[in-house]
Amino acid sequence: MDNRQAIGSWLSGPRQAAEDMGADFGYRGEQLGLPEHGPGAIAPLGRRFGAIAVDWGLCMLIAYGLFARGDSQAMGNWALGLFLVLHVLTVGTIGSTPGKRLLGLRVVSEDGGRLGFVRVLVRSVLLCLGLPALIWDRDGRGLHDRVGRAVQVRI
Repeated sequence: MDNRQAIGSWLSGPRQAAEDMGADFGYRGEQLGLPEHGPGAIAPLGRRFGAIAVDWGLCMLIAYGLFARGDSQAMGNWALGLFLVLHVLTVGTIGSTPGKRLLGLRVVSEDGGRLGFVRVLVRSVLLCLGLPALIWDRDGRGLHDRVGRAVQVRI
């Protein structure tokens, strides 16, 4: 074996090494019956992080302006509460938060329909915990999406 090939497979990661051996993973969302590109495809990770940043910034701004009165500890706590309420209300009704709408994303059920209130609530609480959102599967869905049986797709 050529040393360059061994180093390349190590740097490429286990997925690339498995694909080199003949494993076919398909594209993200294929197992869910979603298209590879365009509307209805799995939302890219960068857009999802951008949407969370927009939503968090909006919640921080509201918390600072209405509730915190200069106390940074209180501002963070109020912002987290507002973030939870924002997600439950907007994802539960229209399927997307202001940040998701701005970046062209939507949260739908695995079967393509709307999420019920309980699933939205569970998904939102797990998202506020932070850690479940950082653990995702090969389709790019976070643990909070898997538990809530939800998918973030492009509009």
